[in-house]
Amino acid sequence: MNSNKIFWIIAILLGVVLVSQRLQASQGVDVKQAQAMVSQGALLLDVREPDEYAAVHAVNAKLIPLGQLSSHLSDIAAYKDKPIVVICHSGRRSAKAVGLLQEAGFTRVSNVAGGTSAWEQAGLDVVRR
Repeated sequence: MNSNKIFWIIAILLGVVLVSQRLQASQGVDVKQAQAMVSQGALLLDVREPDEYAAVHAVNAKLIPLGQLSSHLSDIAAYKDKPIVVICHSGRRSAKAVGLLQEAGFTRVSNVAGGTSAWEQAGLDVVRR
C-alpha cells in the first residue's frame, strides 16, 4: 500500500471517530449515567436561565446560561479534558451547548437526555426554591 492510501485510510478513520463522538454527545446520556459521572467528578453544567435554575436544579449543578457560555469558557477551563455533563430543561439547549463546548476544544462533553425534567422524574436530588 502506498503512503497516500495509508494517509487517507487514517484520515477517514479519524473522521469516523470524531463524528461518532459528537453524535454520542449530542444524543446524550440518561440521567442515571449523568449522575454516576457527576459522582465520579464530572462537572454538571446547567445552561438554563437564572430564573429556571432558581426554581429547580440538580444538586451541585453550575449555572452558566447558554447565551453567556461563550464568554464564560474560562470559568470551566479546568474541565477542558475532563468530563462535563450539560443539562437544561429538556435537552435542546444543552445539545447546543455541547456543540459550542466541543468547538472550543472541550473533549469529554455529554448532553443529559431529557434534562432537568427527566432528572426530577427519576427521583434524583434537586434543589427547589
